[in-house]
Amino acid sequence: MKQNNSIGIKIKKFREFRQISIDELALSANLEVSQLERIEKEGTVPSLGHLIKISRALGVRLGTFLDGQEQPGPVIVRSGNEKTALSFSTKNEKNREHLNFFSLAPDKAGRHMDPFIVEIEPQKESDYKLSTHEGEEFIFVFKGKIEINYGKDVYTLSEGDSIYLDSVVAHNVHAAGTETAKLLAVVYTPI
Repeated sequence: MKQNNSIGIKIKKFREFRQISIDELALSANLEVSQLERIEKEGTVPSLGHLIKISRALGVRLGTFLDGQEQPGPVIVRSGNEKTALSFSTKNEKNREHLNFFSLAPDKAGRHMDPFIVEIEPQKESDYKLSTHEGEEFIFVFKGKIEINYGKDVYTLSEGDSIYLDSVVAHNVHAAGTETAKLLAVVYTPI
């Protein structure tokens, strides 16, 4: 998905500051050079898993690329004032406009967790590509149903259900059924 190129600009800025070539970053993040070029130059938004790998390779937390101005104290986000973070794309460049993230702590300085409200629209066809990254995730379903492919297992969660999972296990979260699902997702990635 192509949006404003703020993520690509930030990635390039951190990469150049650390004097890391695009080839070196691609190798460290286990991505293709062409993917990083599209992210930095064209504004293609990487998948969440790829963005986590890039942040780890650069030695910064995930929120570094999603944040605005950071605040040292508590950050309050009032209902209805969530900031639209991103709609993530996949490695094969197909848009995932059906997966919308709304950041709940975009301005919190020094955080180790990234909380989001996520809306997942049902798709007739989904890529269901599994991704992995370091860290952990907590998901609570507010509305609808979701299905989680987690390793070789598949879990279906309904309103009020939650799951805590290790992100190093290959996984994919998508809507189950015909209704849009809404959930709270908290992603922790160690630096």
